[in-house]
Amino acid sequence: METAVIRKRLNTFKSGKGVIRNVSNDVAMEVLRGWESWSGKACEYYREIGLSKMQLVTMIQKAKRLVKSGAVTESEFKELSVPVGGAGSVGFGGAGMELQLDGSRAIRFAQVDHLVEFLKKTS
Repeated sequence: METAVIRKRLNTFKSGKGVIRNVSNDVAMEVLRGWESWSGKACEYYREIGLSKMQLVTMIQKAKRLVKSGAVTESEFKELSVPVGGAGSVGFGGAGMELQLDGSRAIRFAQVDHLVEFLKKTS
């Protein structure tokens, strides 16, 4: 998620003195996911979202507790349906396979062996 959006959502929980209280679970999870995908220095991240170092630590701890307790289910299994026959099910002249993910996104494999190798690596 973009850091500007996280900053705005965090500002709704700040008092006039800059104290953050009663942060919702979804905002804490956004901070954690943003932190996990941040490629720069830690100090750049917490400055970017408008937190102090200790506020960021507290927020990350809260989000990790939520994940550990099972209150937030993140990486649920999502079933993919592969259409049998018909348009779009086989690409590359009939030699490969195309998986439709979210309706607009697709992954194409030139050979079925590539699909199997991909699934082995991602599991």
